[in-house]
Amino acid sequence: MDKPWITAELQERHRAFNRAVQALPADVLVRSMNDKWSAAQHLAHILSGVRPVTLSLAVPTWFLRWRFGKLNREPRNYAALVSRYQEKLAAGGRASGRFVPPVITAEQVPSIAVRIDRSVARMCTRAQRWSDADLDSVLLPHPLLGKVTVREMLYFTIHHVQHHHALVERDSR
Repeated sequence: MDKPWITAELQERHRAFNRAVQALPADVLVRSMNDKWSAAQHLAHILSGVRPVTLSLAVPTWFLRWRFGKLNREPRNYAALVSRYQEKLAAGGRASGRFVPPVITAEQVPSIAVRIDRSVARMCTRAQRWSDADLDSVLLPHPLLGKVTVREMLYFTIHHVQHHHALVERDSR
């Protein structure tokens, strides 16, 4: 999928997620049941995933190639990337380390949503500057998927916010 589609999806999916979370009543926003994250924690988790991708897009491609090596397989399309992620989740993959959100209060939600919007806008601007060849050959590390191309990481970022949006909708009923 091309850069205009990727950037449009990134922006729209994150805006929709932010709107959905912010529309929740305060008690639902911070409610956590059965060791599941609250909607506010899902929001913080999305920010923790968006920020490193945005930062990576500002790093020179030569450095990323030096740091993470060369692609030794064919690049995955969106459907293949989503399928691979679903396999990892089914095998027990979960967020860890800095990607596990702390307890978030209702008062913190608006500022987190603004930070997501700004980071996604910056991500999209930076992604537009990358060539298609670099998007499909430069690698970034992913905690569950291993090394993925920059385009695959952008695909993941689109799917990831949709995944968490669905979890928030399920758990906020």
